[in-house]
Amino acid sequence: MIRAVRNARPLGGHDPVDLVLRDGIISAVAPAGALDIADGPDVIEADGRFVLPGLWDEHVHMTQWAQSRRRIDVGEAESAAEAAAIVRSALAGRSVSDEVIVGAGFRDGLWPDAPTAGVLDGVVADRPLVLISADVHAVWLNTAAMVRFGIETGEGLLREEAAFAVTRELDTASDATIDEWVREAAADAAARGVVGIVDLEMRWNLDDWMRRVAGGFDALRVEFGVYPQHLDRAIAQRLRSGLPVASEVSVGPLKVITDGSLNTRTAYCCDPYPDASDHAYGLLTVPPCDLQPLMARAHAAGFRLAVHAIGDAANRLALDAFARLGHGGRIEHAQLVRRSDLPRFAALGVTASVQPEHAMDDRDVAERYWPGRTHRAFPLRDLIDSGAHVVLGSDAPVAPLDPWIAISAATARTRDERAPFHGEQAITAAEALAASARTRIAAGEHADLVLVDSDPLDMDARALRTMTVAHTLMAGRPTFGPAVTAQHDAATA
Repeated sequence: MIRAVRNARPLGGHDPVDLVLRDGIISAVAPAGALDIADGPDVIEADGRFVLPGLWDEHVHMTQWAQSRRRIDVGEAESAAEAAAIVRSALAGRSVSDEVIVGAGFRDGLWPDAPTAGVLDGVVADRPLVLISADVHAVWLNTAAMVRFGIETGEGLLREEAAFAVTRELDTASDATIDEWVREAAADAAARGVVGIVDLEMRWNLDDWMRRVAGGFDALRVEFGVYPQHLDRAIAQRLRSGLPVASEVSVGPLKVITDGSLNTRTAYCCDPYPDASDHAYGLLTVPPCDLQPLMARAHAAGFRLAVHAIGDAANRLALDAFARLGHGGRIEHAQLVRRSDLPRFAALGVTASVQPEHAMDDRDVAERYWPGRTHRAFPLRDLIDSGAHVVLGSDAPVAPLDPWIAISAATARTRDERAPFHGEQAITAAEALAASARTRIAAGEHADLVLVDSDPLDMDARALRTMTVAHTLMAGRPTFGPAVTAQHDAATA
């Protein structure tokens, strides 16, 4: 455990301070040199680095993120043919022992050709091949995969629940292997200043996290979500939001998915999609008559509520359900919101859990499928100005589990040489950092701390994406930095 951090500079040009830590809490903050802090291995000399609160990713699918890092990446493909070529190149000269070949990251919303089973059959015909879309709301299968997963009709592209059903069956690695992948992903997150995640993996998460903690996982605080299909089981085991179940692991919200996604053209909207052949307004996956009773039952059992809503019609229906419930919660994504609904977030006590990098990934798709409405797409500035509580995340694997990417996207609304995507919706770096943390640098707060080389309040968007993190502390315990490296070296010596 770290006893003190000396000579650290708060953000915004303030004079250096010393922080005294005790039992995982900041017990004192004083001008540098004002306190008598003896030297020792449990004291970090910040050398004028900047200190900020530990960062949270408020929306992660941790198992999928850990797996996606090992799958064939087709995210750069600009056509179905190009995606097939990427897979073909990845498989060339490579021995693949997995029963099903899996790739991920395709975005077909602007492709000139269709993702069909036949295209993938041209890559591999004798083995199942599945590509998962970047938004995880669609899967693309070759003919062998369609047979493997019992898909009898269609052209090989599945959306929403049919896609989720296939994705769930792709978790064929052993628990021990997936846990090791999760451990590596968590270590990488700690290296980016992350101290906590809200894990909204679509599986029964209790057993996974209990097993991981028993195996030594201690890199992050974790709040894991529960889905409606597991609500009865959760209630029977007396789970409720906020309940600690293991060291630094607690029960998170009930997650309800009410519509689809933009790139898959299933986000439920008030206006039709251009040239839509089916589901012209998107797809509402939970009818309003079912949503509110489900939320009421979960709330009565002690669960906070997190409702996935991307389209403006889905957001309106989610807000309506919160209004009838008479209790706040969270809306996950809130990507397209009608002006009249913006004030309702604050009025109803509903947090907007948003992922700024999605705006960078989907700006062209939004212009194509939400024409004339992108001024109210990904409306971070409007949400904050309306009084809403906003928190940031990645939705990994949809975007990388890296808060600095989210912070950069939120403040710049661009990641390349193009003009900002509706720059009027940008927020300040201070606002983005506040939306990425749960504590402050003050006595009595958790000693969740990050030391960085530069002041993020003075950095441009490109520099924010590559922010150098020197130390990460969770409750005063190093999870990244020289102290962690020294411990690892000693353990492996």
